[in-house]
Amino acid sequence: MTSVRVGVFGLLGSGNLGNDGSLEAVLGYLRAEHPEAVVDALCGGPEVVAVRYGIPATRLHWYRGEYRTASRAGAIAGKGLGKLVDAVRTAAWVRRHDVVIVPGMGVLEATLPLRPWGFPYSLFLLCATGRLFGTRVALVGVGAAAIGNRSTRALVRWSARLATYRSYRDTQSRDAMRAMGVDTTRDDVYPDLAFALPTPPASAPSGRPGPVCVGVMAFHGGDDDRARAEEIHRRYLDGTTRFVRALVEDGRPVRLLTGDACDAPVVAAILDAVDSPLVTAAEAASLADLMKETAAADAVVATRYHNLVCALKAGTPTLALSYAAKSDALMDRMGLGAYCHPAREVDADRLLEQFRALERKSAELRRTLAERNRVAARQLQDQFDALTSALFPAADLVYREAP
Repeated sequence: MTSVRVGVFGLLGSGNLGNDGSLEAVLGYLRAEHPEAVVDALCGGPEVVAVRYGIPATRLHWYRGEYRTASRAGAIAGKGLGKLVDAVRTAAWVRRHDVVIVPGMGVLEATLPLRPWGFPYSLFLLCATGRLFGTRVALVGVGAAAIGNRSTRALVRWSARLATYRSYRDTQSRDAMRAMGVDTTRDDVYPDLAFALPTPPASAPSGRPGPVCVGVMAFHGGDDDRARAEEIHRRYLDGTTRFVRALVEDGRPVRLLTGDACDAPVVAAILDAVDSPLVTAAEAASLADLMKETAAADAVVATRYHNLVCALKAGTPTLALSYAAKSDALMDRMGLGAYCHPAREVDADRLLEQFRALERKSAELRRTLAERNRVAARQLQDQFDALTSALFPAADLVYREAP
């Protein structure tokens, strides 16, 4: 029996629920449209991916301390050697596949702190070896943004150029790649892949003020904000804490959400500062869990991009603590562009005013979100049709014997 070999690639299974949600959406597409495909992963958390999604998985980095700060000579040498070993490991993995998919994620941006020799280098290895061995590499529904660091920008630009297929989760991402010198004339824009995931049922309105989900983040600014990182984080945490306290003073139950394992200290700090039984923390292990939490809420205020996606997908009125253009673009696409507040300058009083304005228009916004979600579903079906045409053309697929 012959089967096409498909690899999925990225920081998957590493604790970021948004990344894993994008993987889940692509696996759903592959299982529905290409059940003959043999799928495996090269990823950050292979044990999690193997158990949760039932596919074989290989560790992305040979050196296990890749994302720890290297201060000792042994660690620095380990990281340096790891870069050479990873070049060989990545090439060998890519060569075994007909197609490699990078599912969503902000792989072409640096809106959070990022080193060029980290994931940008890994992505470049993937795309370069794909071109070398004739393996189709697809960047599917990815995020991109202008990058200040010259080395990171060069690696991202060449990764995009070498990929076989590119699509983006918003127009700003495509514009950013064009500005960085990538020909985007054949690249399309579709909603975030997480909009293809199942939607949980919304809770019935109770007629009285109900719970509010507040999605928090270990936010320290972007890649160009390293000198001010602690100041930015302190201002974000203080403003968010004041907002939560104000909700509690109004008698509102507050459910704290995260989207990455690194957000836990922010939750702990808010729980300690507010110290009220009305404030509880969700233990979400997937985007499906986050969607259930947001579907049960009257309203959501959130920072992480995929917290916003979950709330909007669930049809819950949402206010964004926006830290990048991608959040503003998402809110605008879903008809809630007026409900954004800067994460770098959280003003609790102003945020509370915006929140109350959001709640006053709750019924209207729920209708808007229902319609925008129907449009997103149709557009994502178009995305998957385009992906099939680009990556699985029946006339020239190279089949290999399945193991």
